Amino acid sequence: EVRLVESGGGSVQAGGSLILSCRASGFIFGELDMAWYRQSPENRCELVSTIRKNGRTDFADSVQGRFAISRDNDKNTAYLQMNGLKPEDTGMYYCAAGVCQGWKMSKVDYWGQGTQVSVSS
Repeated sequence: EVRLVESGGGSVQAGGSLILSCRASGFIFGELDMAWYRQSPENRCELVSTIRKNGRTDFADSVQGRFAISRDNDKNTAYLQMNGLKPEDTGMYYCAAGVCQGWKMSKVDYWGQGTQVSVSS
């Protein structure tokens, strides 16, 4: 059974930090690109960051310089380090596994269930 399980969400004040984790199982983690998406309270869906299987990373302009993405293939886990959080970063964060083309994920094979991030001003 394929699973992507996110954790690490929570409530923080503006300027704070969180580290999200996405633990994968049921497929060969190192063979897929990984991504983090978020859905705002207004239901706007945004691609936040991607990390390819070769380690290349990309970020949305809205988080560039504040967020970092990484992966540990030995632990089958992807991470999203979020610093300098802003209220507009509030949303449900989902990890995804698939194939990137350019900086976006052209094909999503698997989704996680999401973890909530709330940033207060």
